[in-house]
Amino acid sequence: MAFGITREELNSWKQRVSQGEIAYLTHYWLEPRFPGITTVTKVGCNDLEKLAAWCRSNGLNPKYIHRRDAYPHFDLIGTKQVEILTREGLHDQIKRFKLLSPK
Repeated sequence: MAFGITREELNSWKQRVSQGEIAYLTHYWLEPRFPGITTVTKVGCNDLEKLAAWCRSNGLNPKYIHRRDAYPHFDLIGTKQVEILTREGLHDQIKRFKLLSPK
């Protein structure tokens, strides 16, 4: 379940994904399989080849793309999440979700 974003932010992300853009959406997230992880960044794109290429260029395995979802995406968590958001210049998401603060 996603927390900490507005419907407008979610709809904007969905629209960009549907248009074939690589789109980023960070939100609070609780998943028992990942203790201590409180956020996820969904990197979406409906062009699966483009998204797979994005994964490979970032050292990520495209096999973990969520393909059955209406909005195909790769879930970024942990240090890789901060690394990629930093490289992409998405400092607002890092600051907003306190990704560099000690947990």
